Amino acid sequence: MRQILWRNGESGVRRRGGPGVFLLLAMLLSGVLAGDLHAQVAVRGDVIYTMAGDPIENGVVVITDGRIAAVGPAAAVAIPDGYRVMEAAVVTPGLIDARATVGLTGIYNIPHDQDQIERSSPMQPELRAIDAYNAREKLIEYTRSYGITTVHTGHAPGELISGQTMIVKLRGNTVEAALVREAAAIAATFGPGAHRSGSSPGTRGKTMAMIRQELIRAREYQRGRSAAAEANGEDDEEDGKLEEEAAALDEHGEDADSSPRGSGGRSLRMEALGRVLDRELPLLITAHRAQDIASALRLGREFEIRIWLDGAAEAYLLTEEIRAAEIPVLLHAPMVRAVGERQNLSFETAARLRDAGIPVAIQSGYEGYVPKVRIVLFEAAIAAAHGLGLSGALETITIEAARILGIDDRVGSIEVGKDGDLALYTGDPFEYTTHCIGVIIEGEVVSDEPR
Repeated sequence: MRQILWRNGESGVRRRGGPGVFLLLAMLLSGVLAGDLHAQVAVRGDVIYTMAGDPIENGVVVITDGRIAAVGPAAAVAIPDGYRVMEAAVVTPGLIDARATVGLTGIYNIPHDQDQIERSSPMQPELRAIDAYNAREKLIEYTRSYGITTVHTGHAPGELISGQTMIVKLRGNTVEAALVREAAAIAATFGPGAHRSGSSPGTRGKTMAMIRQELIRAREYQRGRSAAAEANGEDDEEDGKLEEEAAALDEHGEDADSSPRGSGGRSLRMEALGRVLDRELPLLITAHRAQDIASALRLGREFEIRIWLDGAAEAYLLTEEIRAAEIPVLLHAPMVRAVGERQNLSFETAARLRDAGIPVAIQSGYEGYVPKVRIVLFEAAIAAAHGLGLSGALETITIEAARILGIDDRVGSIEVGKDGDLALYTGDPFEYTTHCIGVIIEGEVVSDEPR
């Protein structure tokens, strides 16, 4: 067994004595060795950014059974015998990508691995990200190798309501093994990005009318279902009549799931939007122009629903309104092309939002052209150089992202009891010459090759 150690940019190989072949095989068969490697790890760092206080110099993090068991100065934290020990110049919490399509978007950029958007209908809140996520997609491994351990991913912008999002850890061979939260938000798009040539919606007015109508239908659907349940009047005959009515609507050319089914029939679409109306899920609205951001805020007030702003290139023009609405911003990747709706983007937007007291996280986002998936580590570096600084930029891709997503009880900072997710670097994570040389997810070393 060997271990690659990096300290201040220098590498070396330490060879260790190991058990004999037969003992090693026995340990593998019993699962003991696998358990130790995946859950019992200690990391020494010249500097540890815990994101829960001041950085710790010459510090140690101990991970036991997948969770952080101890963190502090090396002089005060003992490393238990038998733990795998890794070293790095800089240690941070595992990074969080606050809005991505990785797992639905693939690395080869061909139809076979592009499952992030369904073009058959402008209104599809019932589409679940969990059904489209490919845990074995090579792009996951690539993204993870830069220190990203948790991702809010799902259906891309591009339709009025394109589908659902979810939160995953970048590990495992199945979506179940990766899952943190099955449904995190429902993704919508306001503005030209959702407009269809020759069909609906083709304008901003039509966009807002369509989404209002669908939310009203969902509210009526909820009331009908509740009334039926209270009266206990549902029966098979009534269900059959409702299904016949729904089929008749479909035959007349209406969207197959655009209308409530009444008291007995079920609608996946209405139930998904009902979770938004109940404030269980936020409506994640991609809106770049100030005009479209204002429409998103208006919709939130009108229906009293939770809104997350996605992209928001011109958010700096409405900081007072966004702050008053208490809405977080999942900011576009700073280096995305400044064209179309994003032509007025600014490298300083993250700092402006932070200074205005608005919760902000930086995302990798989605683009219709290659590379389609960006790396938030590099995007945050641009924001760091334009007003956020190292600590502020690191917050946008760790603890602040975790707070916005509602998972800060598990990830986003290095604290005892939280998931053992760490990223190891040879120096300042935002420096171009720095390498990521280790990634740990819940105690499992998922990457130890320099990137």
